[in-house]
Amino acid sequence: MSEPSAQPSQSHPAPSSRPAPTPAHPRYPRPALSRLGLSPGKRTRLKRLLYDYGPGGGTLLVLPIDQGLEHGPIDFFDNPAALDPQYQYDLAKEGRFSAIALHIGLAGKYFHEYAGDVPLILKLNGKTAIPTDSQSFSPLTGTVEDAVRLGADAVGYTIYVGSPAQDRDFRQFMEVRQDAQRFGVPLVVWAYPRGEAVAKKGGKESLYAIDYAARVALELGADVVKVNYPVHSEKDAESPPPYNSLALAPFEAFRKVVESAGRALVLVSGGERIGDTALLDKVRLSMDAGATGIIFGRNLWQRPRAEALRITRELHGIFREYAAPLA
Repeated sequence: MSEPSAQPSQSHPAPSSRPAPTPAHPRYPRPALSRLGLSPGKRTRLKRLLYDYGPGGGTLLVLPIDQGLEHGPIDFFDNPAALDPQYQYDLAKEGRFSAIALHIGLAGKYFHEYAGDVPLILKLNGKTAIPTDSQSFSPLTGTVEDAVRLGADAVGYTIYVGSPAQDRDFRQFMEVRQDAQRFGVPLVVWAYPRGEAVAKKGGKESLYAIDYAARVALELGADVVKVNYPVHSEKDAESPPPYNSLALAPFEAFRKVVESAGRALVLVSGGERIGDTALLDKVRLSMDAGATGIIFGRNLWQRPRAEALRITRELHGIFREYAAPLA
């Protein structure tokens, strides 16, 4: 266990009261910051997220609030208070998150009140859920220059791997990647398999699709990649060989995804809200497999404030077990 990292001067959530379970799997190391090939600007910003904010110790606890664009207001019915973005900002501040991730409008209208207290990941592209996923493509909604002006520590970009529109997607991403390199801003890729071809090859939740998406993010220049957890199903038989005959346990399947991401740090997506035990087990399994952290939205801000802060304290307790010194 490393010494506690330096943190901004604000109250720390109380440690989790639950004892840490005996690891059921080997713990794989995360890629060291020094091996990511980052420019000085990128390294400085990413180091802040990994060590100076959130749980620290080289881990990431990110709160996304891009769902209002991606899904619409439907996600806020479970907790009407969360319709006001200030709810998520306050949760990110009080819960000591590594960063909050959102689009340009929510950054421009609200972030100035939290600048210096809550690091920002500015999401640069997005789409609505109204069209089908058959031609998935997210146009730009912001720029890297916007992110620098706002004081963001990273930018986010969604790539729809396998979509018929991926040629436009890759070209658009290349421009974002070049700007991120020029301005020294870390680039977080939401790597999502989509499209009819993906649906015919095991589906977007298959190991084949998610493993491929993680590798694509690495190949295209992501510094951090956000992926969903593979879900085993009968549709796996439709995946290309050898995926159609693999019989991997969930931990082994996710470890495969982390390996495919190479020297891009891996964040696990939370997806739809699940129960406490399932959520905490998913986090431990992911971290054991070599993930750097999580990016959970609905699983946290769809809860009432006190409950969201309670589960956040549990998460901080888990991350302290995986803390490591800067390398």
